[in-house]
Amino acid sequence: MDAVASPRKMPMLEMPQDEQTFAIVDRIYEAAFAAELWPEVLAAAGAISRSANGAIFVVSDHSPVRAITEAHVQPLLDEFMEGDTWKFSESVQRMCSAQPVSFVRVDDFMTGEEIERDPVRKGETAFGIGSHVCTSIAMPGGERVLFVFQRWLKDGSYDQAAIDLLNGLRPHLARAGLVAGRLGLERARTAVSILREIGLPAAIMSGSGRVLTANPLFEDMADVFLPTAHAGMGIADEPANALFQQAIAQNRDNRVVRSIPVAAIKGRSALVVHLLPLRRAAHDIFSGADILVAATAVGIGATVPSPNILSGLFDLTPAEARLAVELASGLSVQEAAMEIGIAVKSARTYLERIFRKTETSRQSQLVALLKSTWSFS
Repeated sequence: MDAVASPRKMPMLEMPQDEQTFAIVDRIYEAAFAAELWPEVLAAAGAISRSANGAIFVVSDHSPVRAITEAHVQPLLDEFMEGDTWKFSESVQRMCSAQPVSFVRVDDFMTGEEIERDPVRKGETAFGIGSHVCTSIAMPGGERVLFVFQRWLKDGSYDQAAIDLLNGLRPHLARAGLVAGRLGLERARTAVSILREIGLPAAIMSGSGRVLTANPLFEDMADVFLPTAHAGMGIADEPANALFQQAIAQNRDNRVVRSIPVAAIKGRSALVVHLLPLRRAAHDIFSGADILVAATAVGIGATVPSPNILSGLFDLTPAEARLAVELASGLSVQEAAMEIGIAVKSARTYLERIFRKTETSRQSQLVALLKSTWSFS
């Protein structure tokens, strides 16, 4: 089967890089609730990374693999999904096992011999597909969302600049994937049905912070979410509430995206509260609401957060997340730098960025915040 050129929307490619990224982020949060828009999102992300194609897979132990890709490679995906061929693919199994917390080159995890005998890769090579990058995002309910981008053989391997572009989108893909995974990549038609189908405690709010509706799971969390004046809402945990109210205020100006850790108390494990902007079609689906607030429970199996969780919570880069984990485990900056193999000067630069992203100013304050975000079970 010959490779088919993918139609790309040139106006986006003509935008400055920052504007392209902002436009793609806008589309990501729209597609979270309108699954038919994922191909457009994947195409846009693929365009800036010189990818031939992008795809999203939702993998679960309890249901069949679900997937969405771009139209021009749909026949390849259909072939991939038919039967059990994908189960014998070493590249698929390797990525599911490795669970990379950033986009990685799939071929870096395989030998040439493994790539040659992989049945899925054989089909892709015949189609004209070459280099792959992939990231894996764990969902609280046990699902795993994989985002995969591929290049045409003629375009060679992914360089670090392209991977960095995709990693910049990853935190937004992770949050949108949280919703898409729960909705089964199917479009829900009304706010009430969406909140029911998500299976997470969730509420929708206006841009001014008024609660418009909430599902029963959310309403049952009266010890966490408190009513405030003018139909508003607060969080009982004071540090978390300060971040929550700040995010609501900032959302009026730039539609901010935040994930906020809420410390555990007796009888309740720690939580993460996600604020997702409702954009474009999602705004219409939710009858003009502006913000979705969803809460995910945090497991109690560890006292140090994983890089994966920190990346999703605070939009840290993989390098920043690794440093944050070492600091949370009690190491000094110098010890943490040595542990992850970077210069102390680089570690201090990363630390300054982490301070900005977590809105902390001292290492002790940062560590206290990080240790409240235990790994998802």
